Amino acid sequence: MASSQAQPPRKRAKSKKAKRSTLGPTTSLHENVSLQFDRAAESLRIHPGLIRQIKACNNAYSVQFPIRRGKDYVLIEGFRAEHSHHLKPVKGGIRYSDTVSIDEVMALAALMTYKCALVDVPFGGSKGGVRINPREFSTRELERITRRYASELIKKDFLGPHVNVPAPDMGTGEREMAWIVDTYDAFHPGHPDTQAAVTGKPFLHGGILGRREATGRGVQFGIREALSHPGDLEKIGLRAGLAGKRIVIQGFGNVGYHAAKFLQQEDDARITTIAEFDGAIHDPDGIDVARLHRHFQRTGSILGFPGAKTLKDSTEALYLDCDILIPAALENQIHMGNVRRVRARVIAEAANGPVTAAADEYLRQRGVMIIPDIYLNAGGVTVSYFEWSKNLTHMHYGRMSRHLENLEAETFIHQVEALTGKKLDPNARETLLRSHDELALVNSGLEDTMRSAYREIRAVLKRRRKVDDLRMASYVLALERISNSYLDLGIFP
Repeated sequence: MASSQAQPPRKRAKSKKAKRSTLGPTTSLHENVSLQFDRAAESLRIHPGLIRQIKACNNAYSVQFPIRRGKDYVLIEGFRAEHSHHLKPVKGGIRYSDTVSIDEVMALAALMTYKCALVDVPFGGSKGGVRINPREFSTRELERITRRYASELIKKDFLGPHVNVPAPDMGTGEREMAWIVDTYDAFHPGHPDTQAAVTGKPFLHGGILGRREATGRGVQFGIREALSHPGDLEKIGLRAGLAGKRIVIQGFGNVGYHAAKFLQQEDDARITTIAEFDGAIHDPDGIDVARLHRHFQRTGSILGFPGAKTLKDSTEALYLDCDILIPAALENQIHMGNVRRVRARVIAEAANGPVTAAADEYLRQRGVMIIPDIYLNAGGVTVSYFEWSKNLTHMHYGRMSRHLENLEAETFIHQVEALTGKKLDPNARETLLRSHDELALVNSGLEDTMRSAYREIRAVLKRRRKVDDLRMASYVLALERISNSYLDLGIFP
């Protein structure tokens, strides 16, 4: 096939790279994950051979294919990494970014392995990516890219409900997941579990209520739990609870928006600053997140929001005085070139790897509380697990039990009112009669997962003398669980 293999114009990509190059010295995400792994592994009594196995990426696959664009052809490069097969299937998102690389997806796959182990979700870790800027392609072109990428993964057995289950990530969403599951179904006609090949799908095609906002919701639950232990907060000068806490959020995409929304509406936190790639807005009295989201959808930017001060350099948001800083954008945003300017008391890592290993060490020595990424952004994979399970059982959550639970609640209310001669408080009545529909069950399961995982991390931190921060405690707990899984299999006697 004749092909010029011409690349699309990348003016936006060049400007981003130039901007990122001014941020100062950094280590790669892969290097940071490796350094954090090694620090935790040193405190564990695990055979060195087993440690090497846990750390290694089991499989990595890269593929190139052309797509027609007008009179030319564009060469597309895609990746998929499978970090660990100690549990199957492996699980991890697919991102579309013009900076994605095989090293990046290998690092993200490793984080997914540790993340799943930490929150007790029975998957190994995987990750994928396509090196494109999705804003530079039409919907039709994106569909062709997505379906061809999925086809390449299927041919190499890197996609399937019992093998490798993708999900959305940066630059992808429900639309792309629907294209992938449809492609998988075309390769496997009549297979009963094709919907379980992908999570993060539209609801009508096997998706689950609450998946779209799951990562941001998990961030909320994780921060809420971390700030519920007064003794842990005394050393950083904070009181327990989220009410009135000043929060800066970097990134107003799916994760940043939902985290901001829930923290403001349900926990009465004060969102003072929100940053995006083209600038930031600041209001010390608090930004109305719902109004800002409408403004963002209407204009395509957070800038120009009425009543808020504009910061032209979005990185300035990282340096504002605040109680909680939530990086919810890209990796390596806080590094040795700028870490001394960070004034937050708590850094809650909603993104993957937003703090480099060296900056992490500096912040720990300064007494900053860091809620690590492998815990805090695990909400997405947790609800993906719920969706995958739903697809395999072919049953909506709550469908079998909701009516019976309502009947039991009504009977209980009737008996209480008959015995006491008084009407039950309206709020209590509403709570008892509230339908346990799919969304309620998903949110309940997610909150329980995040609370339980944090308390297990905290227990490791309290009982291990060589473990002195939440990140190390998280890695220790995850590595112990992965090690035990390998030992149970008899691979390492």
